[in-house]
Amino acid sequence: MTDLVAVWEVALSDGVHKIEFEHGTTSGKRVVYVDGKEVIRKEWMFKLVGKETFCVGAAKTKATINIDAVSGFAYEYTLEINGKSLKKYMENRSKTTNTWVLHLDSEDFRVVLEKDTLDVWCNGKKMETAGEFVDDGTETHFNIGNHDCYIKAVSSGKRKEGIIHSLIVDNREIPEIVE
Repeated sequence: MTDLVAVWEVALSDGVHKIEFEHGTTSGKRVVYVDGKEVIRKEWMFKLVGKETFCVGAAKTKATINIDAVSGFAYEYTLEINGKSLKKYMENRSKTTNTWVLHLDSEDFRVVLEKDTLDVWCNGKKMETAGEFVDDGTETHFNIGNHDCYIKAVSSGKRKEGIIHSLIVDNREIPEIVE
């Protein structure tokens, strides 16, 4: 990886993915790696600027690397996810998902709730869930190993805040992280 020019980390529901980009500015070579696996290789490109589009993660999320000339032989590399800049995508994602990281049975787990679909992901796998109405909201039940887990959804009572989601594992609340 002698021509490595950019590295990005992208948090998706199925995990955090590392995207690496090699750009040979003399040969025009372009190589894209996702999580260490080569997904695109172009050896000789006469046009040094342009785009490379590929998919990331279990949901095959569309990603595009834009290659733009800044001045002379300097280039700028930007990553778009689903047509949005990485920054905009991550800002939007923080509104549409909740993420928790926990340690159980000497293993780390990353649990993600997609608020629009109510899908629950754990370490890259979509979980089997069971929803239940309770007095003050809803609970979405699932298991991690032999641990009982549920995500509780209750109204904040404030229109701007909306619904508050909490992850409960073995009757203990897990603090949410912000990605």
